[in-house]
Amino acid sequence: MTHSKIVVWLAAVAVGGMALVDAQGRGGRGGGAGAPGAPPAATKGTVEQIVVHGASLEGNLEGDSPDRDATVYLPPSYAGSPMRRYPVLYLLHGYGGKQDTFTTRLASLAESQDRLATAQGFSEFIVVTPSAYTLHKGSMYSASPTTGDWEKFVAEDLVAYMDGHYRTLATRMSRGLAGHSMGGYGALRIGMKRPDVFLSLYLMSSCCLSANRNPRPEGMAASEAIKTREQAVEAAAAPGFGPSTSLASAAAWSPNPANPPLFLDLPVKDGKVRPEIVAKWVANAPLEMVPRYAEALNRYYAIMIDIGTKDPLYASNQQLHDTLTQLHVPHYFEEYEGDHTNKVRERIERNVLPFFSKNLASPVNPTSPTPQP
Repeated sequence: MTHSKIVVWLAAVAVGGMALVDAQGRGGRGGGAGAPGAPPAATKGTVEQIVVHGASLEGNLEGDSPDRDATVYLPPSYAGSPMRRYPVLYLLHGYGGKQDTFTTRLASLAESQDRLATAQGFSEFIVVTPSAYTLHKGSMYSASPTTGDWEKFVAEDLVAYMDGHYRTLATRMSRGLAGHSMGGYGALRIGMKRPDVFLSLYLMSSCCLSANRNPRPEGMAASEAIKTREQAVEAAAAPGFGPSTSLASAAAWSPNPANPPLFLDLPVKDGKVRPEIVAKWVANAPLEMVPRYAEALNRYYAIMIDIGTKDPLYASNQQLHDTLTQLHVPHYFEEYEGDHTNKVRERIERNVLPFFSKNLASPVNPTSPTPQP
């Protein structure tokens, strides 16, 4: 196997359908870098910490706050170009992460985009990452009465907040969706259902793509032993994943409002596998879902999948690539030498940010796709 192998699947729209875009902007008002009378371009962007209220998360049975912390990166030209509007990348973190995952933990997004902003042909954009940290360390970006409707939160509440509070290009042609690990799962899950909101997808080392049809009772014994909210909080405070992982999955995929205090059903009970619960987890596995959403995925301008050859999730990501190929869904697939996290910083700068610079409609990007209503 060649670690640098790149497999590319493209439709005509992805290579031949690019139309020139008016450099004065699509909504119009110009004011970009280089405009007459514009102030000198800033060399650094800014990072803001905000709180976004999620109406879609209100009343969740876990009791997690519907007011979610989020990190917003504004590119260098934002402050000095008050008439200019920008594309937005919605970047989802992985399990156990929070809103600072890509700015201080796994990557240095601000420094990376600041460097790229000066490169010829790079079109700046806003990046936002909301915290999806919940009672069991992660929401799985799913829709559940126990966790709240995270699909709607990302695609509607968060998008509406960004469009209402920042100078965005408020159109799907200028919105991207990406994520790492649990965030890759979330980006694919939400992306399949909301092609009306987003234009391009980037899936990094996505987790949870395939379902375990034969869970081992002993493997879930620690999760099954957690009976109270206090025990759940204690488990989540421990380092690593531990029993919280299965509890997070159950809260997202097999919620049970009639089963307090955690309001979920595990696929194992009293040491025995529960086929009816296993079936719910299977139904939430993207490899099971993708065939039903092939038409929706074909609406995307560009889709990228990447995975490290030493990542434990390599096989399932390769299977996703194979499945999309069989379904004739145009996409890029790249494998690289690395594990689950050791190349995230590098991939963000060298791959993810340039991908969205190229594949989101932007007033100063002459290779952006043609705007649509």
